[in-house]
Amino acid sequence: MKPHRVVHAYKIYKPDVEGGIPEVISTLVSGSSGEFSNSILVARKLGISRSHHVDGVPVTAVSSFGTIFSTPISFSYPFELLKRARDTDIVVHHAPFPLSDMAISAHFPSHVGLIVFWHAEVMGRAMLKRAVAPFVTATLQRADKIIISHQSLIDRFDSLKPYAEKTKVIPFGTELDFWSALDSEQSIPVQQKRDQFPRLVVFLGRLVGYKGLDVLIDAISRTNAQLAIIGSGPLQEQLTRQANELGLADRVHFLGKLTRAEVKSFLHAARALVLPSVTSAEAYGLVQMEAMAAGCPVINTDLPTAVPHIARHNQEGLTVPPNDSSALAQAIQNILDDPDLRNRLGRAAKERAFSEYSANVFRDRMASVYREVIGARARIQEAGTAPTHLSPRNQ
Repeated sequence: MKPHRVVHAYKIYKPDVEGGIPEVISTLVSGSSGEFSNSILVARKLGISRSHHVDGVPVTAVSSFGTIFSTPISFSYPFELLKRARDTDIVVHHAPFPLSDMAISAHFPSHVGLIVFWHAEVMGRAMLKRAVAPFVTATLQRADKIIISHQSLIDRFDSLKPYAEKTKVIPFGTELDFWSALDSEQSIPVQQKRDQFPRLVVFLGRLVGYKGLDVLIDAISRTNAQLAIIGSGPLQEQLTRQANELGLADRVHFLGKLTRAEVKSFLHAARALVLPSVTSAEAYGLVQMEAMAAGCPVINTDLPTAVPHIARHNQEGLTVPPNDSSALAQAIQNILDDPDLRNRLGRAAKERAFSEYSANVFRDRMASVYREVIGARARIQEAGTAPTHLSPRNQ
């Protein structure tokens, strides 16, 4: 029997962006059992179309003229998505991406199952949000299933509440074995880092405002910690200046983008991963799971999202109020100064990672949704009726 075809649609993918939603997609399309054949459709930040493979999975990146409000300007993307949809079984729309919503609103094939993986909604762009709202509503009405990573998302977003019956919570997963295990060769750079940075804490992510890096750097000035900042972004110059003005040039190290192997060695060498995010734009914090698999405690912030529920306060990490550099400094200092606390949190973090956030469990849960949607859509086609999960008020 031929595998069922699944197209994942989003605005960008590897190698242009690492982490975040592209990492979620990567986890879903890897390790396929053969029951499903995956492909990925995205738009380029800037440039002409290209087709390539990433980790053996076909990726089509259509042309764009650049971006506005973090959204690629691509006139061809909606047409390409509709074209691909006609020859597939399931489209997984990773939201937010308004161009996908526009395509779905325009003659989306009735035989195709539609899964909306709701990562977030358009944030901080009032005009854009109003403009795309009708398309988003049409997408949610058409969706066979809506997937969210944590219950907090449906609690936060009014646009999801009318569709609670077809919304399912599936926590993210990651390749835990990679992050967990160190062979003898990999142990060498870890020990070197521990010798060089005995009081090391690590930040991993983009250098953007909602990540709270300015709060973290201020907190570091109140401790004797050493900070490795892994990642790049538009705030690097500003953050470097802040660190220098606080006299932290010898204790705050901007390392830029690193390979996964290099990131892994830092997580194993670190006393803690710090996720100091200050707004709900940080919906999950995937890096927490990677650190937890490495046995590294997490310091996160008490956001109204999934973030503080991944590494929980005084269980797998410490949670502090967002935008509170004093509380963040105290949490960092506590983990540095108390090896018993650090070891207890690290052991619990690793145990929770493997019990809750395995990539295989994540893929299996999504595969069950694929089967359900394919079966339901086939019955709809046979009966020639509208989906029963859409109540009159939602149609």
